[in-house]
Amino acid sequence: MKNGVTRTLYSYWDDLRGLRPSPNRSEIDPGQIRGLLGDTFILETNGVKDVRYRLAGTRLCSVHCRELKGRNFLRGWNDKDREALESLITAVIEDAAVAVVGVNGHTERGQQLPMEMLLLPLNVPGEGRVRILGCSSAMERPYWMGLHPLLQQSISSLRLIWPDERPHFVDSDRASHGAVPRLNPERVAMPAQAVLPQGAERQVGHLTVYSGGKS
Repeated sequence: MKNGVTRTLYSYWDDLRGLRPSPNRSEIDPGQIRGLLGDTFILETNGVKDVRYRLAGTRLCSVHCRELKGRNFLRGWNDKDREALESLITAVIEDAAVAVVGVNGHTERGQQLPMEMLLLPLNVPGEGRVRILGCSSAMERPYWMGLHPLLQQSISSLRLIWPDERPHFVDSDRASHGAVPRLNPERVAMPAQAVLPQGAERQVGHLTVYSGGKS
């Protein structure tokens, strides 16, 4: 994590969840992350292809030059990046993974804004679903930021992090079967006959994932 906003939000979320896969939505105290609110957002998922901003901070909306609340999160990405984001969101909501995504925002004038985005799972008790707490903060602040809207976004890098150093579904399988589990190949999606680079864990869409723990 390269951005201070990203690191601070992750530390807050990690402390809040304790030994659980994720904290409850109701436990998020805006006063505790007051300085980050302008860059943060909450996503509501109604299926992996229907992901919308439920809340979005003022700085983030300003960067995009529009109100993001209610907007489709997957809008403005090309097909390959949208596929990768859908896979990342599945890992976040089903396996309690954390996603760190390098993003380039693009204006109609060809200007490019490098950003870092963080996606964190949030539990909603009684509703049987997960929301996503996130942030997206610029790595630099050019003079034109907030003057020319970001119309397209592209992924420059991505990383999945297992906060407990393994996917949550591994612990769930152990609890249900009382044995050391094997990773379910359907949950660790990798194209048939794919050969991964050394140190890589899996493919997410057209991108290669190198996962890591808290370090």
